[in-house]
Parts: sequence; structure tokens; C-alpha cells
Amino acid sequence: MPTHKNFPLFKTKTESVSRTFDLNDPAERKEYFEAKAGKELEIIRSYLKDKTFVAYLLGKKGAGKGTYTKLFMDAVGETEKIAHISVGDIVRAATKAIEAGSEAKTELENFLEKNYRGFMPLKEAIVALTSRSTKTLVPTEFTLALVKWELHEMEKKTVFLDGFPRDLDQIAYSIFFRDLIGYREDLDFFVFINLPESVIDARMKSRAVCPKCQTPRNINLMPTKDVGYDKESKEFFLRCDNPECNNARMIAKEGDGQGIEAIRGRMEQDEEVMAKIMTLQGVDKILMRNTIPVDKAGEYLDNYEITPAYIHEFNQEKNTVETREEPWVVKDDDGVESYSLLPPPVALSMIKQIAGILERQK
Repeated sequence: MPTHKNFPLFKTKTESVSRTFDLNDPAERKEYFEAKAGKELEIIRSYLKDKTFVAYLLGKKGAGKGTYTKLFMDAVGETEKIAHISVGDIVRAATKAIEAGSEAKTELENFLEKNYRGFMPLKEAIVALTSRSTKTLVPTEFTLALVKWELHEMEKKTVFLDGFPRDLDQIAYSIFFRDLIGYREDLDFFVFINLPESVIDARMKSRAVCPKCQTPRNINLMPTKDVGYDKESKEFFLRCDNPECNNARMIAKEGDGQGIEAIRGRMEQDEEVMAKIMTLQGVDKILMRNTIPVDKAGEYLDNYEITPAYIHEFNQEKNTVETREEPWVVKDDDGVESYSLLPPPVALSMIKQIAGILERQK
């Protein structure tokens, strides 16, 4: 997998834009995109009036593929023309429909009988899907049929595809994906998201979820308003902000304590796929990076684009938790001290690169 050195720095700092934006506020975030990428957004909007594209999202688990797609949709504003398709979600939905034995099962099976082409008999492929057997894998041809099932009822849309290709064997299929699902004239390209392992590890180890409403937060990166301190364990914890949860204490997700090691196998598989596709010729590639070296930050971005870290300290005299905010410094995969970026500036780099690809198609 190419390291951060292979992903060029992207400048989001714009001389003509002097104001600051609260990137957590949807309205200000939209103004941010218009101020820094207004020209590029118009190029994309113009293209989407009568054309579509297929973007393959590639990144390690937890890289934020869904987040960046959502930000792209919000910035462009053409949400009815764009779809984020998660192969994992499609497989889970198909499994649920078949297991439920409902009308949806009949519709899905009828569709598969007409559209599935593969070496494994359809009935066996369905059994492999519902059994989740590690010995009998769902064939790629069957997965493609399920993706086509997801698309067949919606009007032709621009697609951000998340979760395909998943392994080395699926790369050849991804090359011809647009033909296989009927997008015969659509532009397609790969979107690479480079996220340091240190960021994924830290996110996992400090995230928490409300046991009642299942809302996820992060004690160091996205805390609730109410941070508590357990004197026995000497650990900080969050209380849910949802009034209906009555200040429920948020808990760590099972397995998160191991951090990245809990998903090491998946991470290595993702890296192999990305490294292989990086060598693919004849297709455009968009390169997005989540971090920027500390010594380059002042030149390339504005301070409000840096991810803040929240440092908690327990004041024994007042018996309260005091929290301060400071830029989150991490080491990228090359060992360089860097700032982690908030999602909007990373999405901004994607927007500008996509606009450049579309502009060349004229």
C-alpha cells in the first residue's frame, strides 16, 4: 500500500476566503464548500444534469467512505441524483429479506433467477448467503447480482460504491463493473482514502455508545456535554445527551479495547486490494489523505479544518471534570507528526479532483 508520501498534500487554504466556518454546523459547512469550491461544484452540477459516474471508494475499515459520500452529496445538493451503495448493507438486506420469507423474498428470488449468472447454482449461492458460512463463500457473481437488485428500482444515478472490490479476486470484476450493471457509457474512477493506522486505532479505543439509543460518540474526539470520572477505575466516561436516556453512561463497544489489532486481518486485505488497484492503468484515481505534517499545516490549511482533541482532567478540589481542546497530533504511517483533518477539508479535496476529471471529459 502506498504510504502518505505517495498521497500529495492538498491545499484547502484559499487567499480569497478569510472568514472561519464551524464545520460541525450544516449551514456553515455548505457555505464553506461554496466559498472554497464554488467553481468546481458548478462543474459537477452541470455534469450531473444529463450524465452519471461510478466512483469506487477504497480505504481501510473505518476510513469514512460513507461520511465523505454524504458530504459530497450535501455540497453538490443533487441528492436525488446520487446514491451511496454499501455492498455490505446490500448483502445484509438481502439476507434479511430471504430469512423473513416475505413478499420481498419472492421478489428478490425472481430477480436473481433472471439476472444471476455464475458457476455456483443459484440455490447454493442463496444458502451460502444466509448461512454466513466461512467455508462456503458468496460468489462474486452473486454479489454483483445483488448490487444490480439494489439499483434496478431506482432511476439511473451517480453511484459511490463502498465495499467492492473487497478482495484481490474481485478486482477484475470491478474493472468491468459499469458494463455488468448496465452503466455502459458512465465515467468511472477509483477514490483512495489514506488514513493512518494510528488514527483508526485511537478512534476505536476511545469510542463509546449509548446502551439505550445506540448513539456513538468518542470521549477524546467527539465527547458529549457531560463527561464523568470514575474514581475507582480512574477513567473518564460520557453520559448520553439524549434527554430520553436519562444521562445513561455510555459504554465501549465490545472488542474496541484491542484497537486496530481486532481488525488486523481485514486491514491487511484492504491494503493488498488498494496496492493492486493503484497499479491499474487506464482509469483515473483520486487520492485523499486524512493528515498533514504539522510543519506544513500553516501553508496548506486553516486552523478550523484540523480535528480537535479533547483532553479531560479531574479537579479533585471542585470534584468536576475540566476539558480543554487542542489540535489532534498523530503520527502518520511514515512516522511523521501530523494533524488529523476534519472530514470536510478531505471531502473538499475529493470534490476538486472529481471536478477536474469531469472537466477533462468535455
